[in-house]
Amino acid sequence: MQSSITGNTENFFKNAYNSLPLSEARKKSLTSIAKKAAEELNHGNPVNFNFICTHNSRRSQLCQVWAHFATHHFKLKNIALFSGGTAVTSFFRNTVKTLQEVGFIFHLSAFSHKNPTYLITNDGHDSSLLAFSKLVDDATNKKPFFAITTCNNADENCPFIPEAIHRFHLPFIDPKAYDDTDLQEDKYMETNRQVAAEMYFLFSSVSKLI
Repeated sequence: MQSSITGNTENFFKNAYNSLPLSEARKKSLTSIAKKAAEELNHGNPVNFNFICTHNSRRSQLCQVWAHFATHHFKLKNIALFSGGTAVTSFFRNTVKTLQEVGFIFHLSAFSHKNPTYLITNDGHDSSLLAFSKLVDDATNKKPFFAITTCNNADENCPFIPEAIHRFHLPFIDPKAYDDTDLQEDKYMETNRQVAAEMYFLFSSVSKLI
Protein backbone atom coordinates (compact mmCIF):
# COMPACT_ATOMS: atom_id res chain seq x y z
CA MET A 1 0.00 0.00 0.00
CA GLN A 2 1.38 3.39 -0.93
CA SER A 3 -0.28 6.75 -1.36
CA SER A 4 0.75 9.86 -3.22
CA ILE A 5 2.62 12.26 -0.93
CA THR A 6 0.75 15.51 -0.38
CA GLY A 7 2.92 16.90 2.40
CA ASN A 8 6.58 17.19 3.34
CA THR A 9 7.26 15.35 6.59
CA GLU A 10 10.18 17.50 7.70
CA ASN A 11 8.29 20.75 7.14
CA PHE A 12 5.19 19.45 8.90
CA PHE A 13 7.29 18.34 11.88
CA LYS A 14 8.99 21.71 12.28
CA ASN A 15 5.86 23.75 11.61
CA ALA A 16 3.86 21.73 14.14
CA TYR A 17 6.39 22.54 16.83
CA ASN A 18 6.70 26.21 15.88
CA SER A 19 2.96 26.85 15.54
CA LEU A 20 1.46 24.91 18.46
CA PRO A 21 2.08 26.41 21.90
CA LEU A 22 2.53 23.83 24.66
CA SER A 23 1.21 24.50 28.15
CA GLU A 24 3.69 24.70 31.00
CA ALA A 25 2.15 21.56 32.49
CA ARG A 26 2.67 19.69 29.24
CA LYS A 27 6.26 20.92 28.93
CA LYS A 28 6.89 19.74 32.48
CA SER A 29 5.58 16.25 31.66
CA LEU A 30 7.65 16.00 28.49
CA THR A 31 10.75 17.34 30.23
CA SER A 32 10.40 14.70 32.96
CA ILE A 33 10.46 11.97 30.31
CA ALA A 34 13.41 13.60 28.54
CA LYS A 35 15.44 13.83 31.75
CA LYS A 36 14.95 10.15 32.57
CA ALA A 37 15.81 9.11 29.02
CA ALA A 38 18.95 11.28 29.01
CA GLU A 39 19.96 9.86 32.38
CA GLU A 40 19.83 6.33 31.00
CA LEU A 41 21.65 7.28 27.80
CA ASN A 42 24.37 9.13 29.71
CA HIS A 43 24.98 5.96 31.70
CA GLY A 44 25.45 4.02 28.47
CA ASN A 45 22.08 2.28 28.61
CA PRO A 46 19.81 1.89 25.58
CA VAL A 47 16.33 3.38 25.91
CA ASN A 48 13.17 1.70 24.63
CA PHE A 49 9.98 3.75 24.48
CA ASN A 50 6.67 1.86 24.41
CA PHE A 51 3.68 4.12 23.67
CA ILE A 52 0.58 2.46 25.07
CA CYS A 53 -3.11 2.97 24.33
CA THR A 54 -6.00 0.54 24.75
CA HIS A 55 -6.39 -0.52 21.10
CA ASN A 56 -2.97 0.48 19.72
CA SER A 57 -4.66 1.90 16.64
CA ARG A 58 -4.51 5.70 16.74
CA ARG A 59 -2.66 7.80 19.35
CA SER A 60 -0.04 5.24 20.35
CA GLN A 61 0.74 4.57 16.68
CA LEU A 62 1.04 8.29 15.93
CA CYS A 63 3.43 8.65 18.86
CA GLN A 64 5.59 5.73 17.73
CA VAL A 65 5.84 7.03 14.17
CA TRP A 66 6.67 10.61 15.16
CA ALA A 67 9.06 9.54 17.91
CA HIS A 68 10.90 7.40 15.38
CA PHE A 69 11.07 10.35 13.01
CA ALA A 70 12.24 12.66 15.81
CA THR A 71 15.11 10.44 16.93
CA HIS A 72 16.49 10.47 13.40
CA HIS A 73 15.86 14.20 12.98
CA PHE A 74 17.91 14.92 16.09
CA LYS A 75 20.45 12.18 15.29
CA LEU A 76 19.89 10.36 18.57
CA LYS A 77 21.40 6.91 19.09
CA ASN A 78 20.48 3.94 21.29
CA ILE A 79 16.76 4.79 21.33
CA ALA A 80 14.14 2.35 20.00
CA LEU A 81 10.46 3.15 19.56
CA PHE A 82 7.52 0.79 20.00
CA SER A 83 3.80 0.83 20.71
CA GLY A 84 1.30 -1.57 22.21
CA GLY A 85 -2.15 -1.93 23.68
CA THR A 86 -4.29 -3.85 26.12
CA ALA A 87 -6.10 -5.33 23.10
CA VAL A 88 -5.12 -6.03 19.48
CA THR A 89 -7.13 -4.30 16.75
CA SER A 90 -5.39 -2.74 13.73
CA PHE A 91 -3.39 0.30 12.66
CA PHE A 92 -6.59 2.19 11.92
CA ARG A 93 -7.08 3.35 8.34
CA ASN A 94 -7.70 6.99 9.29
CA THR A 95 -4.44 7.03 11.27
CA VAL A 96 -2.64 5.68 8.23
CA LYS A 97 -4.29 8.29 6.02
CA THR A 98 -3.36 11.29 8.18
CA LEU A 99 0.27 10.16 8.25
CA GLN A 100 0.32 9.59 4.49
CA GLU A 101 -0.94 13.14 4.00
CA VAL A 102 2.22 14.54 5.61
CA GLY A 103 4.65 12.39 3.65
CA PHE A 104 4.93 9.01 5.35
CA ILE A 105 4.91 6.09 2.93
CA PHE A 106 3.19 2.85 3.95
CA HIS A 107 4.40 -0.37 2.36
CA LEU A 108 2.32 -3.48 3.05
CA SER A 109 4.73 -5.92 4.70
CA ALA A 110 2.29 -8.67 5.71
CA PHE A 111 -1.32 -8.83 4.57
CA SER A 112 -4.16 -9.39 7.01
CA HIS A 113 -7.81 -8.37 6.72
CA LYS A 114 -7.88 -7.53 10.43
CA ASN A 115 -4.36 -6.38 11.26
CA PRO A 116 -1.96 -5.77 8.36
CA THR A 117 1.72 -5.08 9.02
CA TYR A 118 3.27 -1.98 7.46
CA LEU A 119 6.80 -0.88 6.79
CA ILE A 120 6.77 2.91 7.13
CA THR A 121 9.31 5.17 5.43
CA ASN A 122 9.59 8.84 4.50
CA ASP A 123 11.62 10.86 2.04
CA GLY A 124 13.68 12.54 4.78
CA HIS A 125 15.40 9.59 6.48
CA ASP A 126 16.71 6.23 5.34
CA SER A 127 15.39 4.20 8.28
CA SER A 128 12.09 2.32 8.23
CA LEU A 129 9.61 1.40 10.96
CA LEU A 130 7.64 -1.85 11.25
CA ALA A 131 4.14 -1.12 12.54
CA PHE A 132 1.01 -3.11 13.39
CA SER A 133 -1.43 -3.36 16.29
CA LYS A 134 -0.11 -5.52 19.14
CA LEU A 135 -0.15 -6.06 22.88
CA VAL A 136 2.12 -4.15 25.24
CA ASP A 137 4.27 -7.22 25.85
CA ASP A 138 4.50 -8.37 22.23
CA ALA A 139 7.79 -10.11 21.45
CA THR A 140 8.75 -7.31 19.03
CA ASN A 141 8.67 -4.69 21.82
CA LYS A 142 12.13 -4.61 23.36
CA LYS A 143 12.32 -4.81 27.14
CA PRO A 144 12.72 -3.20 29.57
CA PHE A 145 11.04 -0.02 28.38
CA PHE A 146 9.70 3.40 29.28
CA ALA A 147 5.90 2.98 29.33
CA ILE A 148 4.17 6.09 27.97
CA THR A 149 0.38 5.80 28.25
CA THR A 150 -1.39 8.00 25.71
CA CYS A 151 -5.06 7.59 26.65
CA ASN A 152 -6.95 7.55 29.93
CA ASN A 153 -8.23 4.02 29.49
CA ALA A 154 -4.73 2.64 29.12
CA ASP A 155 -3.58 4.39 32.26
CA GLU A 156 -6.55 3.10 34.25
CA ASN A 157 -6.49 -0.44 32.89
CA CYS A 158 -2.74 -1.01 33.20
CA PRO A 159 -2.01 -0.51 36.90
CA PHE A 160 1.14 -2.64 36.68
CA ILE A 161 3.46 -3.12 33.71
CA PRO A 162 6.33 -5.34 34.91
CA GLU A 163 8.55 -4.61 31.90
CA ALA A 164 8.44 -0.85 32.51
CA ILE A 165 11.44 0.73 34.21
CA HIS A 166 9.69 4.12 34.11
CA ARG A 167 6.07 5.01 33.49
CA PHE A 168 4.59 8.33 32.36
CA HIS A 169 1.08 9.42 31.38
CA LEU A 170 0.88 11.59 28.25
CA PRO A 171 -2.76 11.61 27.07
CA PHE A 172 -3.82 12.96 23.68
CA ILE A 173 -7.30 13.77 22.36
CA ASP A 174 -8.79 10.71 20.68
CA PRO A 175 -9.93 11.50 17.11
CA LYS A 176 -12.03 8.31 17.10
CA ALA A 177 -15.09 10.27 18.21
CA TYR A 178 -15.11 11.99 14.80
CA ASP A 179 -14.97 8.86 12.63
CA ASP A 180 -17.47 9.02 9.76
CA THR A 181 -18.27 12.69 10.36
CA ASP A 182 -17.51 15.84 8.39
CA LEU A 183 -14.82 16.70 10.95
CA GLN A 184 -12.98 13.39 10.65
CA GLU A 185 -10.08 14.56 8.49
CA ASP A 186 -9.54 17.79 10.44
CA LYS A 187 -9.60 16.08 13.83
CA TYR A 188 -7.16 13.35 12.84
CA MET A 189 -4.83 15.98 11.44
CA GLU A 190 -5.21 18.03 14.63
CA THR A 191 -4.07 15.08 16.76
CA ASN A 192 -1.36 14.25 14.22
CA ARG A 193 -0.01 17.80 14.50
CA GLN A 194 -0.17 17.80 18.30
CA VAL A 195 1.76 14.53 18.53
CA ALA A 196 4.38 15.77 16.07
CA ALA A 197 4.89 18.98 18.07
CA GLU A 198 5.27 17.13 21.36
CA MET A 199 7.65 14.52 19.99
CA TYR A 200 9.75 17.40 18.63
CA PHE A 201 9.85 18.99 22.10
CA LEU A 202 10.57 15.67 23.83
CA PHE A 203 13.45 14.52 21.66
CA SER A 204 14.96 17.96 21.17
CA SER A 205 15.08 18.10 24.97
CA VAL A 206 16.82 14.71 25.10
CA SER A 207 19.38 15.91 22.56
CA LYS A 208 20.22 18.92 24.73
CA LEU A 209 20.72 16.78 27.84
CA ILE A 210 23.19 14.23 26.47
